[in-house]
Amino acid sequence: MKFHCTMFAAYNAWANRRLYDAAATLSDSDYRADRGAFFKSMHGTLNHLLAADRIWMKRFTGTGDPPDRLDAILFEGLADLRAAREAEDARIVAYIAGLTEEHLANSFRYRTISNPVDIEQPLAPALAHFFNHQTHHRGQAHGILTGLGQNAPSLDLILFQRETGVGLG
Repeated sequence: MKFHCTMFAAYNAWANRRLYDAAATLSDSDYRADRGAFFKSMHGTLNHLLAADRIWMKRFTGTGDPPDRLDAILFEGLADLRAAREAEDARIVAYIAGLTEEHLANSFRYRTISNPVDIEQPLAPALAHFFNHQTHHRGQAHGILTGLGQNAPSLDLILFQRETGVGLG
């Protein structure tokens, strides 16, 4: 499981760089336009991804300053949002690098946001959700780009593996 988490942490940072590069080509009005995505716009979707990652990283590590809402707008400007995204991606990579298989098998406790209840579960399945959630919303952001007639970047895991060699052996 450690191998997969390490690969997905690196993939996450790679995919986010590609997505932010594409988002940076949008006009401000297109970036903020309600495109029918769950968090409405590219702006809302990218902020949600960072908000959710900060929430989960607080749960995993006990440190950080997470928002108390899943739809929190953490940064109004794309440049500031991108800088925070890059810092959070580096934090995720470092956190995963410090885990052992024993850590992954251990349980942890946290409180949910939307419907507050206390949960205890093994770490490994929570990390699987964490990385899957990122992919899910990056897919929505990709759909926003294509809906705007933009060239959306390939975010395929296999492309990441071929470009970086991570996960191929």
